[in-house]
Amino acid sequence: MNKGRLFLIPSPLGDNDPVEVIPAPTLELLKSIDTYVVEECRTVRRYLSRAGLKGHIEELRMVELNEHTTNQEIEAMLSLFDEGNDVGLISEAGLPAVADPGAALVALCHANGIQVIPQVGPSSLMMALMGSGLNGQSFAFRGYLPAKTDERRNAIREIEKTSGALNQSQIFIETPYRNDAMLADLLSTLAPSTRLTIAADITLPTQFIKTDSIAQWRKSRFQIGKRPCVFIILK
Repeated sequence: MNKGRLFLIPSPLGDNDPVEVIPAPTLELLKSIDTYVVEECRTVRRYLSRAGLKGHIEELRMVELNEHTTNQEIEAMLSLFDEGNDVGLISEAGLPAVADPGAALVALCHANGIQVIPQVGPSSLMMALMGSGLNGQSFAFRGYLPAKTDERRNAIREIEKTSGALNQSQIFIETPYRNDAMLADLLSTLAPSTRLTIAADITLPTQFIKTDSIAQWRKSRFQIGKRPCVFIILK
């Protein structure tokens, strides 16, 4: 049976006009796809409307794939590709399938011989690393650290140790409402000489990217607030 292709379509990292951060060929591609697998329908409808599909959103088929989607439901998504039908995968923000449940659909497509085609778009992780001045030759993405304070502090100590042993930048993220709790733990746990990058609101007018030693961050009394943020440390 002829199967369609899976296009991995980036979305803005915040409330940007899509033309500011999404390349024109990717925006043009959106007009040729009528089936989407998305993390949250409402967010994607708003994105597609602003990207030039206003008035056609109701004609599109959207299937949600998030942390609540079962393996059986993901397997059933194979039928979306029947008869050569192309599918777009879009996450809440940035690149799909990176720190994102959409990775399960990408894996399913590879296992079933369906072509996967990534599109160009913004990555908060790579843009934070680019702007950090830390080691861009050797780095690791650690995802979300534990939510519980003691476990989080232990994880911070472990990644600092790894960073020092490997001279490797350690990248991680946090849920926005826990940003300042994360920062407080970083400042109380890391060595004064360890460098920390805080990169918040990347690509937005309120963008903030700064790298400094823990000793200097302690003096600054800086607060991040509830906004998308990437953290990077280098021992």
